[in-house]
Formats: sequence, structure tokens, C-alpha cells
Amino acid sequence: MRSLAMSAEGAFMTATDIATRPRLSTVGSVRPPVLPSEQDWAVCRDVTKAHGTTFYFACQLLPVRTRQAIHAIYAWCRTADDVVDDAELRDHDDLHAQLDQWLAAIDNPSCPITRAFSWVLRAHGISDECAHDLVSGVRMDLDHLRFETWQDLRQYSYCVAGTVGLMTAPILGCRDDTALPQAVDLGIAMQLTNILRDVAEDAQMGRIYLPLEDLHRFGVTPESVLALQPDGDFEGLMRFEIARARMLYQSARPGIAALSVPGQVATLSGSQLYSKILNQIESRNYDVFDGRVSVSTSAKVREMPHVLAGVVRMQLTRQS
Repeated sequence: MRSLAMSAEGAFMTATDIATRPRLSTVGSVRPPVLPSEQDWAVCRDVTKAHGTTFYFACQLLPVRTRQAIHAIYAWCRTADDVVDDAELRDHDDLHAQLDQWLAAIDNPSCPITRAFSWVLRAHGISDECAHDLVSGVRMDLDHLRFETWQDLRQYSYCVAGTVGLMTAPILGCRDDTALPQAVDLGIAMQLTNILRDVAEDAQMGRIYLPLEDLHRFGVTPESVLALQPDGDFEGLMRFEIARARMLYQSARPGIAALSVPGQVATLSGSQLYSKILNQIESRNYDVFDGRVSVSTSAKVREMPHVLAGVVRMQLTRQS
């Protein structure tokens, strides 16, 4: 394993970079994508339902076509991420080639997920750069990188999750590019939540995503995490990272108001439900090694009145 050394090519993107980068996809002479069939949309829906339960739940109140587009984004990203799941058993050159092919299929879609994803990018004017950035993050997992600093981890989280915020924002009604950094913050907050929830699962695969500088600050050695018996002040480390995640959720909140009302409902729902994973970690005294933390369906349903109330407050604030 090796640590991530940030190069000029992988330099951390600032809020200005995100807000000013091209929004419209530059397709040149690429032929228009094939219009997805209902079966294509259904495949994307099934992938989302199977693997992104909170994501799927949050999309249920969206109009049908909007919901289908979000499912297509999720399914394409999830499939790219799945390429590295068996990285230990396969040649990495082959896996990189598979990711190259997945990117190339944006311009020449030939399966349900690529047909739906390509059509959504073109229909909503979403830059291909987001897809390329996401795959850059997926490639990092092939090398089992460790992240020296929070800035390193944030760059990775931008690639694998912040890009999802950028791609879904226009689908959910965002017409204000100044809100895009908040969309990225929400994606990064969710990714950090995933990392905190999955410390044990990742350790079993030989992976540590938390910044090494943070482990050192709290006296936690990487070897103890990999052994599933963390030393030092592991609870302090988790409290620190949870506070960081909550700051990102808070930073993202103003951007939700830039979405359409259905987009606000779906995004606020996803944000509040995902942040509840942090509450669950706390309720278990930060023990993420005794089974996976999750939010029950009944808890998700109980949260919806709070979500709707939050959307109403957004509307009243905009009108005042």
C-alpha cells in the first residue's frame, strides 16, 4: 500500500473551481445517444433499489422522469465502483481497461445503464468531466491508497461522491451555478458518513480511508484498525470525524434551496436520513466493529414530516 501524493493533476478543487467549471457537455461530433427504453430505466431502478436503499427512498417523491434520471446516475456510478470489488482477484491492468471501456460507452452506449446514463447527461447538459472525475476516484481504490491528510481524502471524496452532487443538481432543478459547491459538500458529507460506517468492512479488505494525520492525532495506529482492535483514543477520532461530517451537511444546506420543490424534498430527505447514520454510530458508543450501522425503514418514514417542514421553511424564507 502507498499513501496518496497529490499532484498538480489531482490538486484539490476549490469552490471557485467547481462553480466555474464547464456545465454543458461538449459532445463534438459524437452521435446523439439512443433514447432509453422503459426496460433500460427499470434496470437502473433495480440497481438503485438493491444497493442504495436510502438514495432510493429519498427519490420516491420525485416526478417519474426525474426519478428515472437520478436512478440512471446512481446505477452508472455504482457499476463503475463495482469494478474494483474483486480487485484482489484480478489483474489491475484489466480492471483499468474495464473502466476505460465504461467511460467510452458514454459516447457509444450499448447496455441499459449506459444508454440511460448517456441520454441523461445530454438531456440535462451535464459535463462528461464529472464521469471522468468519478472514475479517477474509483481508480484510487485499485491501488489501496491511504490518505495522509483531510485534503487528500476530500479530493477522493469529491471524485467518488461530490461528482454525483454535480450531476444530480441540474436534474433536481438547480439553475444557479453558485449552488454547485454546496452540492459537492453534500456528496462529500455522505461519503465521509459511509467511511465512518464502514471502517470495519473496509479494514477487512485491507483499506483505511480515514486520514493518517487524524489517526496519529488520536494515537490510533493503522495496524490496530486493520486488526479490528483500534488502540489510542478511537472514540475521540470518531467524534472528530462525525463533527466534520456534520459541518459539511450544514455547509450544504443553503444549496438545497436552489433546487425545485421536488428536488428539495428528495435532497433534504437524503441529507437528513444519511446524517442519522452518524446518530446511530454515536448511540453505539462509536463501536463500528459490531455489525453495520443502518437506519430502519420505519425511522426513514418518521423523518419525512420533518423533511416536509424543512422544505416549507425554505419556501417561506425565499418569499420573505
